[in-house]
Amino acid sequence: MKTVEMVTKIKEELRKIEAAENVKIILAVESGSRAWGFESPDSDYDVRFIYVRNKEDYLRLDPVRDVIE
Repeated sequence: MKTVEMVTKIKEELRKIEAAENVKIILAVESGSRAWGFESPDSDYDVRFIYVRNKEDYLRLDPVRDVIE
């Protein structure tokens, strides 16, 4: 079960990604073993998200990588 502290930490990390990548995260979900209820005591937290870039990034002539890892 997620603790309030872990949820807060995950949200902080998502805000850092938004700032570093200049994107807006519109949906974030837990994935991996924890999402399926198969976590072990040392399992990490896997989060997948959908994001949008600013309009200028979509209008650029040079390619912008469409994956954030």
